[in-house]
Amino acid sequence: MKFQIQREDLLIPLQKIIGAVEKRQTMPALSNILIKADKDKISLTATDLEIELVTTLNMVADEAGDTTLPARKLLDICKALPEESSISIAVDSNKAMIKSGRSRFSLSTLPAEDFPSLDSINTVAEFELPQTTLKELIDKTSFAMALQDVRYYLNGLLLEVSTGLIRAVATDGHRLAYCEKQADCDLAEIKQVIVPRKGIQELVRLLEDSKETLRIFLGSNHIRIEVGNIRFTSKLIDGRFPDYNRVIPEDGKNIIIADRENLRQALVRASILSNEKYRGIRLVVEGDVLLLQAQNPDQEEADVEVEVSYTGDTLEIGFNVNYMLDVLNVTDASTVQGTLRDSNSSCLMTYPDHPDCKYVIMPMRL
Repeated sequence: MKFQIQREDLLIPLQKIIGAVEKRQTMPALSNILIKADKDKISLTATDLEIELVTTLNMVADEAGDTTLPARKLLDICKALPEESSISIAVDSNKAMIKSGRSRFSLSTLPAEDFPSLDSINTVAEFELPQTTLKELIDKTSFAMALQDVRYYLNGLLLEVSTGLIRAVATDGHRLAYCEKQADCDLAEIKQVIVPRKGIQELVRLLEDSKETLRIFLGSNHIRIEVGNIRFTSKLIDGRFPDYNRVIPEDGKNIIIADRENLRQALVRASILSNEKYRGIRLVVEGDVLLLQAQNPDQEEADVEVEVSYTGDTLEIGFNVNYMLDVLNVTDASTVQGTLRDSNSSCLMTYPDHPDCKYVIMPMRL
């Protein structure tokens, strides 16, 4: 195998797929990337057996062939070379010679046959979506995913697709984030898949705020997304996601409406003296004043008042301040609405400007 390529044409695709390279090296080949050179294209593949990223470059190779090269070493070499330099890669037996200007590097290779690939995806549904729609769904909800929870189905993001709608839901048992968007899909029945945390993190890196269309393939055990010249494939979490509709409260009669930025800044100020471990903060609402109270084991206290518009009874309730700030940080909406049934119930947070998102936060005992 032999080909010549400009530094930037190799560096950018490498940076996009490097996240899939296995760091723990359960198999030697997983720390490598697979390079396949055909007559008119070159493909780069990285995998950790959970997710797989493939990028294709349209270019002519001097000699066709395939091999695997150490991913991070190849990336570091490309980064260190001067901008707009030309790179020559030639593979002979178990060595790859990389030349650029007066620099030469000899890298060890592993046979392409040793490189594992994900099972073929049995597509049960496919549809198209603007990149920006999927990016927004993930950005607005993924912060609520669980981290290494024994309820393994919570360590990912639920994507639910029905005719004309796509929903994203994440929960860690203490809070829930929900977002829905219009989608040009026509399905006979509702499809639900749980994409694992690492797959979602890679999608965050790949997706851009662009109207460019991507194609989504839902399989029984995999999800595949094709965007531009990149193909992303991830295994799915095999489990049943909780019924999120039962978690979202709908009959709250106590309604707080506040300026989002004013409330966010007040929570940040009050949180300075909250318990560093539990991050609890007390909300006391009476009339049109919301009082935020925090105290820590050192007997230090903070009281911060915020002007709000309130309809309902006098209430006193505790929440994790980080959970509230997470919700306020994922949007640029001007106002936020909090709806409560009583002082022991969950809080439903919504944005009148963005009715497609809902957030539920469980109360804390203080």
